[in-house]
Formats: sequence, C-alpha cells, structure tokens
Amino acid sequence: MECSLLNPDYCFLPYILHPERSGVRLLPRHSAGNGVCFREAQQTRQKRKGANMRMQSLCAILMICPVWACSPAAEIQPKEAPMKTLQVHPNGRFLCWQDGAPFFYLGDTAWELFHRLNREEADLYLGDRAAKGFTVIQAVVLAELNGLTDPNPYGHTPLENLDPRRPSEAYFQHVDYIVNKAESLGLHIGMLPTWGDKWNRKWGAGPEIFTPENAEAYGEFLGRRYRERAIIWILGGDRPVENDNHRAIIRAMAAGLRKGDGGRHLMTLHPCGQQHSAQYFHSEEWLNFNMCQTGHTFNRDNYRSIALDYARQPVKPCLDGEPGYEDHPSGFKAENGYMDDAQTRRFAYWALFAGALGHTYGCHDIWQFWQEGRKAKTAARTPWKEALKLPGSAQVGYARALLESRPFFTRVPAQALLIKGPPPGPDYVAVTSDKDAQGKATYILAYLPKPSEIVLNTSVIADKNLRVCWFDPRKGQAHKADQVPNTGEFHAPVPPDQGDWVLVIDAASSDYPPPGKAGAKSSSP
Repeated sequence: MECSLLNPDYCFLPYILHPERSGVRLLPRHSAGNGVCFREAQQTRQKRKGANMRMQSLCAILMICPVWACSPAAEIQPKEAPMKTLQVHPNGRFLCWQDGAPFFYLGDTAWELFHRLNREEADLYLGDRAAKGFTVIQAVVLAELNGLTDPNPYGHTPLENLDPRRPSEAYFQHVDYIVNKAESLGLHIGMLPTWGDKWNRKWGAGPEIFTPENAEAYGEFLGRRYRERAIIWILGGDRPVENDNHRAIIRAMAAGLRKGDGGRHLMTLHPCGQQHSAQYFHSEEWLNFNMCQTGHTFNRDNYRSIALDYARQPVKPCLDGEPGYEDHPSGFKAENGYMDDAQTRRFAYWALFAGALGHTYGCHDIWQFWQEGRKAKTAARTPWKEALKLPGSAQVGYARALLESRPFFTRVPAQALLIKGPPPGPDYVAVTSDKDAQGKATYILAYLPKPSEIVLNTSVIADKNLRVCWFDPRKGQAHKADQVPNTGEFHAPVPPDQGDWVLVIDAASSDYPPPGKAGAKSSSP
C-alpha cells in the first residue's frame, strides 16, 4: 500500500521516534499509538519525490498553526481495539472494569517519572512495577522539582513561555512514550496534570501559572491527547485548596479534562498531608472517588482517615493516595529514623481492612528518582535503581493477592468483630470480612502488626466449622490450614514468629483457594 497523505489509514506524527530529532514521519494509524514502530513503504523514486512535496506542504501548515490545536499528535491516535474503561462499581465502594470485573488499585508514587527518566530508565522502572503487581503509576506532567524550567533528559520543557495554553510537542512525545509503555505492561497512569505549586505556591518552586481559563484549556488538551489511553486523572498535587480561585482552577481543569476525553476516565484529587479530597469536593460529580494523604510519620493511624471517608454520604470509593513512604525519614527528619517495609505493610493493611478500594505505596528515593549527582530531597539516601529492590514494593503486591483470593466486592470493614485485642496505636489489629444481604460472612481477615492476644466473633459465619490459617505478609505465603469447630468466638493461637501476620478464617464449606492464590469469585452484592 502506498503511503499517501490522502490515505486515511496513515497519519502524520512529529517527533515520535526520537524526541530530540525534529521532523515529520509517516506511519500507519494502527502503529501511531506506540510511537516507536514505523512502516517503511517501498516506493519508486518518483513516488518519493511526490510524497516529499506533500510533506513539505503539510510542514508549512504545521509551522503556522498552534501545535496542540493542529497536530494530529495532540489528539492521541486511535487503537486497533476499543479501550477498556474503568468505572465505579454499583455498590459505590470499589472500582471495576466496564464488564464488571474487579480492578484493584495498587499505586506507586513516581511523581518525577515524566520529568527525570529517559526512555530506557522508564522501561526499567515500569517493568519492575508491573512484575510486582502494581496497577497504577501516579506521575505528574508539570512536575514538582522545577518541572517548568528544568528540562527532561532530552532537553525539553513542558510549556512554551510557561503558558499552559502552549504545551511543548517535543516534551509531550516523551510523556506519550511512557504512557504507551505503561499501558503495554497492563498499567494505568494516574496522571496529575500539574503539581499544586503551579496553582497555590504555599511552598515549592512554582510559579503560579494557572487561571480558571487556561486551566480548562490545558485540561482539554490533556483530555483529547490521552482520550484513548489507560489514564486515571488525579487533580490537586499536594497543596491545600484555600480560596475560591483555587476551587475555580481545579473545577475548570476538571471540566476541560471531561470535555477533552468525553468522560472516559475516572477522576480524583490528591490533597496535601492529613487532608482529604472529600473536604473540598466530595459532592461534586467529577470526583469519582476520594483520596486522602496521611503522610510520612511512624505508625500514622491511616485507618481513621479511611474510616472517615468511608462513612461520608453520598457513598464514594476511597483510598490513601500517599501514606508513609518506604525509606522516608519519619516526620521529614533523618534523626527520627527511616520508615521501612514493616511500616509500609502496616499502612497498606490498615487502610485496606478499613474499607479502602485499593492502596498506594511509595518509596522516598523513587518518587524523586534520586541518584548520585542529584540534590537529595528530604534526606533521600538510596539510589533509585537500588531502591527498586526494597522489600515493601513486592509485599504490597501480596496484600493485593490476598484480597483478590477472596470475594472482592462484598468486602467491608469489620472492626466490630474484634472482641478482644490491643487498643488503637502501633499494635492496632485491623479486621475485614465479606458481608451478604443477610449480614453473614464467609471469611474474616485480621491483620496483627505483631503477635497479640485476640478474640474474634465468628458467629457471622454460618458454617459449623472454620478453616483457619496464618498468612505471612512478608513472604506472601499461607501456612497449613486447620479445621476447627465454630463456637461463635475464636481465640487466635500464637503466630508462628514475632513479625506481622494476617489471620485468615474461612467457612469450612467455602471453596476458596489458599490465601494469596488466584481463584476466588467477585461476589457482587
């Protein structure tokens, strides 16, 4: 087939192959999305000459038109198959695919991903996270660390003259590559259009560049460009909403995104520390699910924050979008000590068992992609490629596997089933179960940060017998199960060692797989 400007199966895309090289390339529409594969048409010298003349004409048009308005690259190219979309489950507590299958939001904070990593480094990072079971990568287009003025690895900054109405095509070609690579690995990008210092410079580099008018235009640009991609929109960016202008900017950006993507993607807001998206926008239609940030302190009781959002009306799903990071100094001071994988497991299980739709992990070295030669933010100490190996990032995947091995959509917080246990504090025992229309359960899970004497009410399980075992959240392995009579109360035995454990209690008649293994049904109420 001849490559023709008039052939609808082909389109022009500037800068796709190498972001540092200018020019226009002709490629099939079915390959435009990956940005790296080009079909070389075999043409005669005469045909090439004619095609070159037509290319020159188009280049002249592109040079006099605003990039994001005229370039086909500004609207992401169609894919061979329709994009699978996410939605809020009918019960209002979880996310699911359009066909009703569960979607477990397991996020990682890679805030500087677009800004600091080249393509080879992005491939390494994304491959690692996909292999560990992450499903969402939270990354910022206009990044925190001088993201407006410090160029990406290819020498490009995101905006021309700091104008949100004038995005740089070369910069966004690199964003495109990462978005496409993530999608090819089964990952969604939780895309923050901007860090919050660009609309509220309460701290940080700024400058404040957004107004309601240009925020809507910028949102529409992003919405159109990534309309067909695996994206979850995350507004905000770690700054408080303090006045009507801030609210107007966020609402305008949300409206622009909706206009651009036609409502295809879910949307939330990343608030600053110890705050909630719900305290500003809970009842607004564009906010599909709530996010809180519980912050970076030892033993932060994030289960309280999740419980607060879980109880709000109208019902919306919720999660902790920024808990304490692995390898982060507690309270932002190195002398306080650094949080480790035990802390990250604690935050994950506390939030999930309190009713969160999923959970976000973070590593202090990775969000900023710190390495030798870069200024360390808040006492970062481990080069990011080494930090990929820290154990917490694999262990949060075990938490996902555990919950996916039991009925998904009927999971509820079940703290009332704890008859005896430690008081709230660092040893807090979190409890969850499923619950049917009659208030009955088929499983109970209890997370113990360390061995504790606990007693659970098992009368909610109708079976005469229980199948009980310990699940090791450090290794993702279940110990051998025992069958015991269901007397209505279960006095937990001593865990196998002094670490943290999850007690798994199943109805003996259930056909559930071993904890952490695939095979459970979704069980929509």
